[in-house]
Amino acid sequence: MLLPILSLLAGFLLLMWSADAFTDNGAKIARIFNISPLVIGLLVFGFGTSAPEMLVSGLAAYDGHPEMSIGNAFGSNIFNIGLVLGVTAIILPITVEKSVLKKEWLFLFLATLIVGFLLLDGFLSFTDGLILLTLLLLFLINVFRESKKGRPIDTDSLEIHSQNQDKGKTWLLLIVSLTILVSSARLVVWGGTSLALSFGVSDLIIGLTVVALGTSLPELAVSISSALKKQHQMVIGNIIGSNLFNTLGVLAIPGLILPFQIPAEVMSRDYFFMLMFTLLIVILSIRLKISRFGGFILLTALSVYLYQLFWI
Repeated sequence: MLLPILSLLAGFLLLMWSADAFTDNGAKIARIFNISPLVIGLLVFGFGTSAPEMLVSGLAAYDGHPEMSIGNAFGSNIFNIGLVLGVTAIILPITVEKSVLKKEWLFLFLATLIVGFLLLDGFLSFTDGLILLTLLLLFLINVFRESKKGRPIDTDSLEIHSQNQDKGKTWLLLIVSLTILVSSARLVVWGGTSLALSFGVSDLIIGLTVVALGTSLPELAVSISSALKKQHQMVIGNIIGSNLFNTLGVLAIPGLILPFQIPAEVMSRDYFFMLMFTLLIVILSIRLKISRFGGFILLTALSVYLYQLFWI
């Protein structure tokens, strides 16, 4: 019991440090290569902070626990919006560009609908996994195209003065901070899962809560760090990018490794809430800003979901 608790504490401390370093170096990369903060958020932060979900999903499916994989994917998306975006907006209201709602959010919404259609038969198949990976590839192609349209970043607001000779050092620090970020999240997941298993909690519930929350901690840490530095587009890019990687990449992994029958409550409860939270992003961004009140709405919706998960 003591070792899982120590793992949780060490993981949280390392998360806070690595998220700050990861954000700083990601912004420097954007400055050096003249890439927009949104693209950095979508690709570098989105993929980087989703690495824990991919790792956990692959390990869970390989070990014969595919229910934990799908719980991890759906639960992480719910926590990313309800907790990460909610807490970040409460700390500092988030400005949202209209183009993000027309392109990146729309792609996420369509991907969520396609997942619902593929899982209507109650089975995650190998073919479903291939379809999801194909959609992820299309998303990555679109992001790479956007990266070629990079815009100069306001160096005064970011306070970044990197020179071209710092490229190697910046990339190294980015990789090191990402490695620590992923490893610290793994410590949190292991500690939380060990504690949950000791109380006899099911694989699905562990995936939807403990593992999903643990693997969403990098997104939370990076988003708060970005918000405090007023890098709003990195926050939005991080959430949308991470959820896309979860929806298309993390969910595809168990289908490719170990196709399985999905519990009925996953579609009627968890998928419904994931779709609802995805819609809430655009509803709360109507005025191109997610306010503190909007953040409270997201946290309230998350509380309703957790209530249904544990008490209904």
